[in-house]
Amino acid sequence: MSLRDAGPPIALVVIFAVFAALSPGFRTIANVQNIFDAAAVLAVVTCGITFVLMMGSIDLSTPGIMGASAITVALLVANNRNDNDLGLVGIGIAVLLAAALGCLSGLALVVLKVPSFMTTLGVSAVGLGVATLMFGGVQPNVTDAMLESWAVDRFLGLAYLTWIAFACVLVGWLVQRYSRLGRYAYAIGGAEEVLALSGVKVKPYKVAVFTMAGAFYGLGGVMVTSQLSAGLVQAGRGYDFAAITAAVVGGTLLIGGRGGILHSAVGVLLVTVLSNGLVQVGVSPYWQGGVQGLIVVVAVAAAVIPQRRRNQVTK
Repeated sequence: MSLRDAGPPIALVVIFAVFAALSPGFRTIANVQNIFDAAAVLAVVTCGITFVLMMGSIDLSTPGIMGASAITVALLVANNRNDNDLGLVGIGIAVLLAAALGCLSGLALVVLKVPSFMTTLGVSAVGLGVATLMFGGVQPNVTDAMLESWAVDRFLGLAYLTWIAFACVLVGWLVQRYSRLGRYAYAIGGAEEVLALSGVKVKPYKVAVFTMAGAFYGLGGVMVTSQLSAGLVQAGRGYDFAAITAAVVGGTLLIGGRGGILHSAVGVLLVTVLSNGLVQVGVSPYWQGGVQGLIVVVAVAAAVIPQRRRNQVTK
């Protein structure tokens, strides 16, 4: 492991140690469990956005896709709005809808050749529009015992949602490490032209990455619905910035070609530990957004300085 890769884990340990010294309540087992539980949804969303960042693209569709997924699952499992009770099938349909919206982002990117931040911003608006139409002015409250149990029941001290997040990180790492999709996502971010000249059809892999990312966002929307026991159009609000923050802080470059799932998982923990610690020591929550923004700027600057010196350009 290089010094650059070791930076985020070292920072995580240092920040944890500082808050543990400042606040006795921070270093309790119960609070550590709370940190993992609080990081669950963000970890799943960050798994998706990490693959997009590895390609050198930006994905701003997260709020819309999560909102559409949240309303969909709330209306398909047992709820107060209709007689549906599809259980796992309803969850699967919500995730598939999210994957379809992610696929739409990828298709718009490769067909229209519009920058990814614009296409994904448009897809986010589409997702929010679909969610608003399904919302219909009456909030769907979930009464499905299985979905509610994800946020309430615990195994080895952690909520089921946290174990789902661990599983997603594992799946994301396996895809990145052992699949052609993961390897090509790296290659696209590092040298897309070289990959294309070698005979690889890049476009299908770009679409596949956005589709997979959409599925992760959709599962994140389902998890938020489990936490709230209700479907909300704004279920994904703020998760786009939070996920990009976590990925970048963990060492995944915005320009692509470096980082990965484990890097981003460390970033998720770092951001969550920081937020939890600031609350524990009595810092106002209103300052937390500013602190996160400052960390992103510092992390990005530290990561791109070597590339800037080599390329002498700023994109």
